[in-house]
Amino acid sequence: MHINEIRRVAKEKGVNTFGMNKVDIIRSVQRSEHTFDCFGTERVEHCDELGCLWRVDCISLTNKHRSDPMA
Repeated sequence: MHINEIRRVAKEKGVNTFGMNKVDIIRSVQRSEHTFDCFGTERVEHCDELGCLWRVDCISLTNKHRSDPMA
């Protein structure tokens, strides 16, 4: 998801995104929804949240980190 779309979702949830990167914004939105703030963590290996708005980006980010530990 593009960063502007993520910021729009955050704004709708009342999350201030000033100075935040993509991961921090998404985790803040997750906390505002009273869900696990698990975006980009190893939890994706056991995640059953198939309807998660962030799932595709989360899996992609996690796979990127597995293949490139410097990422």
